[in-house]
This record gives sequence, structure tokens and C-alpha cells, in this order.
Amino acid sequence: MLAKEELLAKAKKPAEDAMRLHPFYRGKIQTALKCAVRDVGDFAIWYTPGVAAPCRAIKEDPSLVFEHTNKGNTVAVVSDGTRVLGLGDIGPEAAMPVMEGKALLFKYLGGVDAVPICLNTKDPYQITLVVRLIQPSFGGINLEDISQPKCFRVLDMLRTDPEVKIPVWHDDQQGTATVMLAGVMNALKIVGKKLEDIKVALIGVGAANVATLRLLIASGVQWGNVVACDSKGILHPERKDIEARKIEFVDKWRVCQKSNAEGRRGGPAEAMRGADVCIAFSKPGPGTILPEWVTGMNEDAVIFPAANPIPEIWPWEAKEAGARIVGTGRSDFPNQVNNSLGFPGIFRGVLDVRARTITDEMAIAAAEELARCAEERGITEDNILPTMDEWEIFPREAVAVALKAQEQGVARLSLSRDELYSMAEAKIRQARDMTQFMMEKGIIPPVPAEWV
Repeated sequence: MLAKEELLAKAKKPAEDAMRLHPFYRGKIQTALKCAVRDVGDFAIWYTPGVAAPCRAIKEDPSLVFEHTNKGNTVAVVSDGTRVLGLGDIGPEAAMPVMEGKALLFKYLGGVDAVPICLNTKDPYQITLVVRLIQPSFGGINLEDISQPKCFRVLDMLRTDPEVKIPVWHDDQQGTATVMLAGVMNALKIVGKKLEDIKVALIGVGAANVATLRLLIASGVQWGNVVACDSKGILHPERKDIEARKIEFVDKWRVCQKSNAEGRRGGPAEAMRGADVCIAFSKPGPGTILPEWVTGMNEDAVIFPAANPIPEIWPWEAKEAGARIVGTGRSDFPNQVNNSLGFPGIFRGVLDVRARTITDEMAIAAAEELARCAEERGITEDNILPTMDEWEIFPREAVAVALKAQEQGVARLSLSRDELYSMAEAKIRQARDMTQFMMEKGIIPPVPAEWV
């Protein structure tokens, strides 16, 4: 019992620390210069009158914007704050700490400059309009924490819009799915099962699980072996509530029609019965998934209760109920399955070849490389994926994504594997070194000793 109490206390500590340190620093990101300022005379180069020359050059050849500005290394993190970290619709201002955190991870892990843009609208058409209008300033767009089904519509409209010339990515869909696929791949290696043979239970059919399912199917999982369950029960062809809104819930209706070959009915308990893998992106727990449901899974069960900030079931409860491998979205538990392992490296690769889009094949290439990185250094039941401390994974992901983009013909630049790795590694190392230098110099103040 004492061990569980210690684990619960550990789980609460990040929130307690966050309430002290966020106001201490008043945010997590700032603007820093990247050009030399030898004296004020240099302002004539970086601003007027000298700046007119690159402006004229870009006017004549718009592609030169990548050479003369930071556009090619800048991403907009766009959100309306309607689906934030399991907190729901908390609004754009309340979403800002999350979007700033996203920008921090972009920079520190991927060497990518990111700008939080929280919008005071819930209208999907206004969101797409904003993205279309701001794209001249950015090399890519990261959509974040937008509620469903709106998030699907926004992403689809932007990815198919011929006027949008830069890659648009919804991290809650594609990013989460990429890392989850890597986690499933390595978990199956440990338990000795294959993607094409496993039965999968999906608890929650929102953005993350819809995208995860898409990548799982593309990687070998059989449609008929999937049983998905939303808040109203298992998805099947007779779900009239979904059929009535099938234009709006296109992806859920597709799951109703193609999955669940056994024709199961009921709720999560029935969905998980006999499953080899359970992936949950649903209501934060604990208690959303019950131990007895885990007991009903197959031998050597793998379960990913990935809701934030609290998983659907505590990892130790899932293990006691019979699960062999458990992963969550939290960094303070073993086997973190979090999109922070994916998007920094993925965008690094995308930006380095100036890709026009991010395909599912590029995401799968990133997942395979992420899984490979962990396997090379050794995987165990409590260590199936790299952690964010293993920073070398990010340039490797970047290379895998960039090469796939070139292979698929969506890259503007053609670079070798060695060139790509050297470029990504240098940019990521610079971001880490810069942060460390500012901490050493006191530019970033130290955390008060009494709070450590």
C-alpha cells in the first residue's frame, strides 16, 4: 500500500511544481536573435535601408524567402482550446500554457522555432482561414487541441487546399498515432506477437485513436480484428446515432462498417475481452478502465491507457490485473507513449527538405525509426520506447521522414542521408547548447532551491 501511495504522490507532483514555476518564469519561451549585432551600424543591414535588397529578391523569386528569413525553421502551433489535455473546452487563454510548452519541446528537442497562436473562435472555417492567411510567415502548421469532429474537417480542408503550400499536421491525430504505433511495434516484439495476428480494442474513438487505427491498418492490423468503443458503446453497422451524422463523423462511420468482424455489442468490457492490445484515448481516470476488464484480455496483454493528465487505469492496477506491458502518456511512469517523441523530429525532417505535406507513409517511417532506436539499445517490458533524454532519436527520425518525403516526391530539396543527419543534428544540438548556456549565465534564472 505504501508503494501505491508513493506512486500517487509522485503523480501529483508535476501539477504542484507547475503552479509554482509557471508564474516564476511567466511563460516558457521568448524571442532570441540568431544574427550578429556587432554594433548599431548592423541595424542598417538587418533593417532599413539594407533589408530592402532581400525584400526585392523575394518579390522576384518567392522561394528565396527560405534563404533570407527564418520561415523555413518556424512552425505555428494553432489551437482554439476546445480539447486540451483531457481538460476539454477551456478556451484560448487557458490553452496558452500548453501551446507554449509545445513550442518549448519543438525548440529543445527538434531545433524548430515555434509560435503559439490561440484563436478566439471555434468555427472550423475561420480556423482554416486563419491558417491560410498566416502561412507566408511559417514553414509548417501544427494544429493542436481542437475538438472532434471539427479537427478532422480542419485538417482535411487544409491538406487538400491548393492554396496551402506548407505542411499542415494535427499532432493529436498524426503525432500521437506515430508514437503509439512505435510502442505497439516494440511491445509485440517482447510478447512475441505480430501485427497481422493481434486483436485490438480501442477505447475512445476520437482524433488520436482514429489516426492510430489508420496507421495500424496500414502496418498490417486486420480491420476485422479491431473492436472500437466510444462513450455510447461498441461501434458496429447498426449504430444509428453515428449513421445519422455520418457526413460529420466520416471516420467513425467507416470504423462502424469495417471493424468488429465478430459483431460484438456492449461496452468497454466486451470490447477488451480477448484482446491482445488495448489502446485507450478516452476519459481521464482513474477508474475509466476497470481491472477486471484487463483480466479479460488475452495472455501477455498490452495496454496503453493514454488519457491525460490521469490515465484511464493506473499502471500498477493494470499490471496486477494481468497486463504484461503497460504504457501511458505520462513521463513519470514507465513506457511513456507521448507525441513529444515524434513531432520534433518529424518536423525537423519536414522542414529540412521543405516538404509540401506530411503523409501517413512519412509518419510510419518515423514510427519505425523510433522503434528501431529503442530496439538497438535494448527493450524490456518497462522500457519499450526511447525517452526524451535520448536526444539522438530526433535527428534519426528527421532523416527517416526527410528521405521518405523525397521518395514520395513531396520534398522541394534533395539531400543525402549524411547531409540530412548532419543538418538535423547540428540544429538540435545548437538549441540544447543555447538553453544550457543561458542557464549557466543566469539569463534563465535557476529554480529556487526550496522548490526542488
